[in-house]
Amino acid sequence: MVTEVRKVSPTQLAGLLRDATTRVNRRLRQARPIGDITIAQISALQSLDAAGAMSPRELADMERVQPPTMTRIVARLEERGLVQRTPHPTDGRQVVLAPTAIGRELMAEYRRARDEWLARRLAALTPAERDTLQRAADILLRLAKD
Repeated sequence: MVTEVRKVSPTQLAGLLRDATTRVNRRLRQARPIGDITIAQISALQSLDAAGAMSPRELADMERVQPPTMTRIVARLEERGLVQRTPHPTDGRQVVLAPTAIGRELMAEYRRARDEWLARRLAALTPAERDTLQRAADILLRLAKD
């Protein structure tokens, strides 16, 4: 199956890519196991899992939320045993947050569920379409670098 590539301006392409990535991301979020953990809590836990231990302020900055909001998110994660606080190594006034073993396992379970959903969708594509998406993924990763 040969698809025609439309010639669009960089501005039009930006809109197409934004829309497509938003829709795929929304579907991936829907593929997560159902539970009582919120998207904001998952996002914070994912950030800690990916970036490693950090202060609540650093986490709030990374998640682009106000510190009081992050305080509530972290409190819920702690109640569920998904995040732990430890004293900051150099500043006794601060704490460092890190995912617990249970929190890391939960994130692995979420990744598996999303990967399984996406793998099923990718398996339905032609080899040429998968090759195109592989090249696109490389390009998108390059675009995402700071």
